[in-house]
Amino acid sequence: MRDIITIPFTSEESIVIASDNSGGIGLKAEDFVQVPYEMVAYYAFRVAVMECMAAGAKPFAVTLQNFCGEEAWQALTNGIAKGCSELDMSEVPLTGSTESNFSLDQSAVGLTVMGRMKPTHYTGAIKFSNQLNIAVIGTPLVGQELVEREEEAVPLSLFKQICQMNDVVLLPVGSKGILIELNTLFSNRTFRDDSVSSELDLHQSSGPATCFIAVFGHEKQEELQAATGRFFHKLIY
Repeated sequence: MRDIITIPFTSEESIVIASDNSGGIGLKAEDFVQVPYEMVAYYAFRVAVMECMAAGAKPFAVTLQNFCGEEAWQALTNGIAKGCSELDMSEVPLTGSTESNFSLDQSAVGLTVMGRMKPTHYTGAIKFSNQLNIAVIGTPLVGQELVEREEEAVPLSLFKQICQMNDVVLLPVGSKGILIELNTLFSNRTFRDDSVSSELDLHQSSGPATCFIAVFGHEKQEELQAATGRFFHKLIY
């Protein structure tokens, strides 16, 4: 199951809602990971927007819930603007709110992306067959690992490019890791540690959506591998 809500809206379109949150990441003294607020919001936005787009929706609005303090607002919105710019979606409006009555000891952010899609677009589990290949694009990273190895995170612009390919099914990888996400994709196949392998750690958290799963036919592999280059990691099963 994808981490989205799909709401029928009209006969022409449905609304897709995707969200993400982070806590203990930012510039407060008690935060577990010390990073600028622009980076915090950028990666929260990545998670939600990638979930939305992977489901086949076009984002049209973003909401931000800021528990980091009023002084963090501009940096947070800058991070969202950075993500929108990488996706050529600078026109997407942003609204939100800041908790200004009380100060928290740790940073916290919530973010929602809303998108439109055709109601006929299928977002459920797909059937596995031997005619399909599976790859992970990017590397699962979280926390300090991401700070130190950010160049291994798949670029949003590349994710958008792959979204536009025909006959490729995408699913961002979240905190539960590649193997768990993989097993939400198929209605007729369960993968176990002893039935699938990769040069990547299949259990490593990819909380900020630093990678995504791609499912595609044999005939698409050359095109996909050429487009993704060093970010391409094929799964063996």
